[in-house]
Amino acid sequence: MRDTRSRRKRWTFITNHAAVLSLIVHEPHLTAREIAQRVGITERAVWRILSDLEQEKYITKQKVGRRLEYTINLDRPLRHPSHGDKNLADLVNILKPSR
Repeated sequence: MRDTRSRRKRWTFITNHAAVLSLIVHEPHLTAREIAQRVGITERAVWRILSDLEQEKYITKQKVGRRLEYTINLDRPLRHPSHGDKNLADLVNILKPSR
């Protein structure tokens, strides 16, 4: 019974990929360390996610001074077959932080 409760607490609708993406859409200057702290994952996991997103052309990175800055390619389609008619802009609008 205890194992079931702990599993329920970890379950979320938003994947780490979506959480990272949502952050860099609104704050493209964040470092991997800052993203990791906000999402609650390791810096290494953030680098893997950023690599995945870049490889699939969801983001591009550019060096600005000593930091990396990310640009989101909002016209890219979502990867899941049941959401192929939606693009990244649709997802980002849903995940927009409330002010």
